[in-house]
Amino acid sequence: MLRTPLALLMMMAVSAAGAEPPSSQVRPLQVGNLTIQQGKPAIIISTTGADSESALALARQAAQTPQVQMVELRVDKLDFATDVDKVTQLGQAMRRELNGKPLLLTLRTEAEGGSLSPDDASYIALYQQWLAAGFADLIDIEMRIGAQAVDRLVAQAHQRHVAVILSYHDFKATPDNAEMLRRLTWQEAHGADILKIAVMPQTAQDVSRLMDITWQIRQRSDKPLLTMAMGGLGAVTRLSGEIFGSNLTFGTPGEASAPGQLEVQALDQALNTLHKANASSSSD
Repeated sequence: MLRTPLALLMMMAVSAAGAEPPSSQVRPLQVGNLTIQQGKPAIIISTTGADSESALALARQAAQTPQVQMVELRVDKLDFATDVDKVTQLGQAMRRELNGKPLLLTLRTEAEGGSLSPDDASYIALYQQWLAAGFADLIDIEMRIGAQAVDRLVAQAHQRHVAVILSYHDFKATPDNAEMLRRLTWQEAHGADILKIAVMPQTAQDVSRLMDITWQIRQRSDKPLLTMAMGGLGAVTRLSGEIFGSNLTFGTPGEASAPGQLEVQALDQALNTLHKANASSSSD
């Protein structure tokens, strides 16, 4: 029998409702005016344009949209991505427009689905210079650069009171359960404030496995999680975070920055519906 994403979510929600509550509750993380915590996931939107004007317009829109809690500046999408001064000026301007909503800085490499291919030394140097400029509330670091580089960047970020997402993306498949657990556990061990994994499901079972791994990590870690299965098949994972333990989700006000993202208003409505249902079942 074919299982739609919504049917899959309903089946797994019923299963989770009878499970033991997670032994580890999320330790609240404050970034800008946002407290990332247990409950309804916070919504992030990402820049997708190549110019400063489109990024600033998105920041202005986000500041006026209560459903949006965070904005990601996708530096790799910019046509001046490696110009540190221009990126800094844009980041500073976006932060002013956001009026307290946190700004996440991300340079996504082609190796993990992005638009830029710097060598590791350049990747690290760019982040170091942006950290020194002090305009980001959070940064996303790809764990593929290795333990030594990750540890150095995490330490430098924390010295400047910048939160760190350590991330892993697989745009081709969904790793086996042991590998997903290993990667998330590695991220926590290397100082991530938020643990992130994004995978590409080929079957409904892949989607189910990603949600199960999210649940398993939530039981052993108090760090906020950002997990998702991409594409249309995985869209359900962008809705189910409150049930399975993911604390943030990506939406789109227009052009999606990753496959399977949902429009912000529809996403927020669905999250509210699930939040109310979850609260009701908890009080029964």
